[in-house]
Amino acid sequence: MSRKVLVLADIRHGKLRNVTYEMLGAANHIAEGGEVLLLLLGHGVQDLAVGAGDAGADKVFVVDAPELEKYTPTAYRKAFMEAYRQFSPNVIFMSHSAIGKDLAPLVSQRLGAGQVSDAIQVEVDGAALFFTRPIYAGKAFTRVQVKSDVVVATIRPNNIAALADKAGKPGTVETLSVAFETQDLATMVKEIIQKASVGVDLTEAKIIVSGGRGVKSAEGFAPLKELAETLGAAVGASRGACDAGYCDYSMQIGQTGKVVTPDLYIACGISGAIQHLAGMSSSKVIVAINKDPEAPIFQVADYGIVGDLFDVVPMLTSELKKALA
Repeated sequence: MSRKVLVLADIRHGKLRNVTYEMLGAANHIAEGGEVLLLLLGHGVQDLAVGAGDAGADKVFVVDAPELEKYTPTAYRKAFMEAYRQFSPNVIFMSHSAIGKDLAPLVSQRLGAGQVSDAIQVEVDGAALFFTRPIYAGKAFTRVQVKSDVVVATIRPNNIAALADKAGKPGTVETLSVAFETQDLATMVKEIIQKASVGVDLTEAKIIVSGGRGVKSAEGFAPLKELAETLGAAVGASRGACDAGYCDYSMQIGQTGKVVTPDLYIACGISGAIQHLAGMSSSKVIVAINKDPEAPIFQVADYGIVGDLFDVVPMLTSELKKALA
């Protein structure tokens, strides 16, 4: 059964995030000969459409408007619905990000469509689509089938493989025009204030070095940052470390923080509370460093090192520098 799949590009700081390519990979997997369309919404995003065909899009459509410079639900919903009416896709993919989690329900409600949130796998079984998603804070998984004519799904980053180079796809780029009305601009964002982030984005990082209360202070993150720099990794933290004031909450990983699925997760001085495990237990390989041999983190770790992180991490960094040199 061929399907027309519409993917909403995830754009941050003027760049396409990796999850956009992962969604295109999933779209090509389920299209089965149908079309894969990529939609870019924003202001000054026209250049991002170049080369999207090689990533798996048959056609790329751009809505470039000043009204879309900053995300607002009504303006983005208007632009997306205009695109939907032109394309009539069977399946809609958005990233499981702040924007996707807000916009997907709005679109689903307008379309009367079934929605799946936080999907980590998409499968085809005959004419049916099945989505796998975590439940109970990642302790179990459910396989969901949506039976409505249109399906809306948000895709968790770092779980679905992007396509290899798709050279040969036309990847034509077209510009769409949307006329915004007063009711579409009911919300106006005057200013966005955010903490300056340095290094790799946590939600897309392939390697994460994370610290807990065991780091003891803000200065205690120094050896973790050196290890992360050596590995080209992002630095994260448990809620306990954030609550203690050792780091900013933008670094928090867990049920009330960011959910991450890196290839390698190195937990330093983290006991392994359920709240934290909910945010990182799906990591492909988990290494735990803790001086308490009974720490719950060892129950989910693939590799465990019992010892003081301030002794272990510098030694690990030193050996990795030699090996990587």
